[in-house]
Amino acid sequence: MAAVARTVSLSARTSVVQGKQVRSASRTAAPKSARVVAVTASARPVWFPGNPGAAHLDGSAPGDYGFDPLGLSADPEMAKWMSQAELMHCRWAMLGAAGILLPNAATVAGAGDLPLWFEAGEKVNGAISNGLTLFWMQMILMNWVEVRRWMDMKNPGSVSSDPIFGEQFTCPGEEVGYPGGKWFNPFNMCSTPEQMAIMKTREIKNGRLAMVAMVGFATQSFVTGTGPVENWVAHISDPSHTTIFQSMGL
Repeated sequence: MAAVARTVSLSARTSVVQGKQVRSASRTAAPKSARVVAVTASARPVWFPGNPGAAHLDGSAPGDYGFDPLGLSADPEMAKWMSQAELMHCRWAMLGAAGILLPNAATVAGAGDLPLWFEAGEKVNGAISNGLTLFWMQMILMNWVEVRRWMDMKNPGSVSSDPIFGEQFTCPGEEVGYPGGKWFNPFNMCSTPEQMAIMKTREIKNGRLAMVAMVGFATQSFVTGTGPVENWVAHISDPSHTTIFQSMGL
């Protein structure tokens, strides 16, 4: 009986040990997979270090760093629209920033006497055309462009050929927002998918910076009544006393 008892006790201890080994193996396996997930998550660049970013953003879009605190792109269809909206705003902001800075820099440098960006429309009104004509030209031309862009979003590639000149002005790009070809990529800067991905990210980053700059330009014009280059020259001439605080009367 004593031998049987020892055998049962030994079997029980073996079962317990085996159970511990199994449980220990399962415990050690979990952290391994967790470490893999953690490494994958941390390898993705995010807008706020330590924050995994929005769950519905997977980092596949150009410039996607997981920033969407309001969940505007949670719906996949809305995400496509928001991506195109940001891309268009980026491009317009970059054009606008260049159109504001270059004439102002030329005027400050003495190379010309060009109006400030927020006065240019009033000064050219009547010199080129009247305001009503400019308004309808804008409505007609921009409406035509925007409708074709909307058609391309709904059916990619459907408007790649010019309706008047046909194949001569065909855009070979297959992705919405990136028509390519000799008209939109004359220097063939994105000949490979890798180069294309890099240039997409650069465009979005520069475009976001330009949008922030446009807000700054508008704020400066309201507060100081001068152009951004003039504000910059005034600041570097006296950095301690020409700042936003003096402009706000603080």
